Order: sequence, then structure tokens, then C-alpha cells
Amino acid sequence: MSTEVTAKSPAPAPPGKSGGAAGGNLLQLMLDGMRRNMRQYGMLIALGLIVVLFAVWTDGGLLTPHNISNLVLQNSYVLILAIGMMLVIIAGHIDLSVGSLTAFVGAFAAVLTVQNDVPWPVAVALCLLAGAVAGAVQGFFIAYLGIPSFIVTLAGMLTFRGVTEILLEGQTLGPFPLGLQKIGNGFLPETGPETNYHNLTLLLGLVLIASVVLQEVRDRKRQQEFSLDVLPTNVFLLKLVALSAALLTVTLLLASWKGAPIILLILGALVVGYGYVMRNTVFGRHIYAIGGNLPAAKLSGVKDKKVTFYIFLNMGVLAALAGLAIAARLNAASPKAGLNYELEAIASAFIGGASMSGGVGTVLGAIIGGVVLGVLNNGMNLLSVGTDWQQVIKGLALLAAVGFDVWNKRKSGS
Repeated sequence: MSTEVTAKSPAPAPPGKSGGAAGGNLLQLMLDGMRRNMRQYGMLIALGLIVVLFAVWTDGGLLTPHNISNLVLQNSYVLILAIGMMLVIIAGHIDLSVGSLTAFVGAFAAVLTVQNDVPWPVAVALCLLAGAVAGAVQGFFIAYLGIPSFIVTLAGMLTFRGVTEILLEGQTLGPFPLGLQKIGNGFLPETGPETNYHNLTLLLGLVLIASVVLQEVRDRKRQQEFSLDVLPTNVFLLKLVALSAALLTVTLLLASWKGAPIILLILGALVVGYGYVMRNTVFGRHIYAIGGNLPAAKLSGVKDKKVTFYIFLNMGVLAALAGLAIAARLNAASPKAGLNYELEAIASAFIGGASMSGGVGTVLGAIIGGVVLGVLNNGMNLLSVGTDWQQVIKGLALLAAVGFDVWNKRKSGS
């Protein structure tokens, strides 16, 4: 006796239910996308909340054009250091010497330009070369002699601080030539017809928005070509609108004051350049490889010693650039300059998504982490919060970021 089984067609959805199901599916896709990109989106959301909170608490003082311009100028050195520190941490190392190295470069620049009347462009080139040499020396000890980076850079921190005090003889030295001052304090010149905004800043802002949108679209198409998961179209469009709105707001705020600071253009070029290197070049992939799994990277033919050497050489150059920026902004070199800069750079990298074990992190994440610290500093200063409580709050923010990284790893593993 045979039994015939027939498949029953599903009953049609009741009226009004299909829209809810579609909405539920879209929400689920959004949540899944958030979970897969929790490091990136989580910190962006946190940054947005911090900005909104301080804007309310300061009665809009945080978002005034003058304050936004000061925010860029005051935190440029941290963001420059954070880019280099992110590469160091991705490779599984640490650099404690960058704060002292920035002070040494500032002192070296002052000795060249103030005491010896060296033209400031020549002095800038020599300072960057000095930073490269300092980074290369440390990189040699770490990469080729096998001494842990913690020990080498701790020795560098003490050495560079001592050499700085020797160069300056314990005194502040300045002022710098006007051309050098503009690196830390200068703005783009006024051009075009007279309007209520800085025309060149508006133009650059619009170009930046168009570039970001095109890059996002290209990345999405590339992911689709490799059959990788992408955000739903509606969510992706919402992301583009949010990014464009944020960039347009910052552009209008800067354009309504004095325009874009010169250091912001330098920082933008660094973000674009290093972002490209880490995403699209063999060298960038090798950095991720040696930080993620060093034995496997060696077996794959990665020259880990050479990569490590160049990472620290690069960190030295960026530390020199940051030292020039902060010395130019203060218009003087001081023996006490650069104190705790290395801690701020490390905190920016970890808040921006770097992992203690290496192999994880992005240049954009380092910038986001640095901006979070900068907004916290600026907002607390506007609210007249004491420096003691500021240190407590920043310490808790760093602890929360690293704790979130550990929790996210355990959840992903389970």
C-alpha cells in the first residue's frame, strides 16, 4: 500500500503582514551588518553620542566654527601619531618613544632655525630625516637583533628626552620663522568672489564628499564581485547620506571661520595615503599578516624583519612631523614638550579598534579614536572640568574600548 504525499502550498500572508515582515527582515539585516562591523560602527556611534552630549551640555559651544577650528589645530599631532601607532600595533609591537621624539624634533628645529638661521624648508627636511634615522635605529634593534619593542622604545623615550634637554639647555627656545609657524597655525588663503564662506574650503569639502561617496561605491562593488556580504541597499544609502551630511557640516563650520587649517590638509593626505597602503598594497597586507600570525606569515614568504624595520622608520618620520606641528603651533620648543603623547597615540589606536594581539585595525579607526579623545578633552575644557577628572574619564574610556574588544572577540569565538 503506497502513501502519496503532496506538498501544500504556503498560505498567502494576511493583508498588512508582508510589509511588517519586510521591515523585520531589513532591521535584521541592519543588525547583522552592525554585528559584523561592530569595531567600526560601534566607535562611530559612540563618537556621535559624545558630540551630541557635549553640544547640549555646552549650549552649542562645542560646535561653533571657532571651536571646531581649534579642535583640529589642538589635536593634529595626536592624529598624526595615531596613524603611525596603528601600524605599529597592527604588527604586534608598541612604541613608547614617540612623545620624547616629538620633543627632540621640536628642539632640533629650534636650534636650526632660531640659533643657526637655517632656512625653515631646509630645517623641516632635516628634522624629518632625523626622525627617520631615530626610527630606523630603533627598528634595527627590534627587527634584526630581536630586542622587544617595549624595551627598545622605552630606552628611546629616555634617550630622546635627555637629548632634548641637552639641546635646549633646560630652556624654552623660540620664536620660529613665519613659514614654519604656518604648519601649525596657518589657514588656506582666501580666493574667489567675496561670500559669507571660505570659497576654497567649500570647494575642497565638496570634492572630499564626492571622493568618499565614490570610494564607498567602489568598495561595495568590489565586495560584491568577490561574493562578500554587503550592507542592504537601503542601509548603504543611509550610510552615504550620514557620511555626506557629517562632512558637509564640518566643511560649512570651517568655511564660516577662517577656512581649512593647513595641518588639516596634511592630515587628510596622510589618511588617504596610509589608508590606500593598508588596503591595497602588498606591504600593508604583510603588516596585517605578521601581526595576525607571525609563523604563518614567515612560511608564506613574508620578510617580517624588513617589514618591522620599515614600520618603525615610518613611525619616526610621523613623530618628527607631529613634533614640527606642535612646535609650530606653540611657536617655541620646550624641554617638557611631548609629555604623554605616546599614551594618547596608543589610546587613540585602541579606542579606534586596534587589538592587543595585533593583526586588527584601520587608519580610519585611529583617526576616529583620536577624534574621540580630542572631543572629550575639548568638551571637558569647555565645561571647566579639572585635569584630575579628565585623566580619570579618559582612562575609563580606554578601559571600556579595550574591554569591548575583548568581549567582542569572545562573543565572535563562541
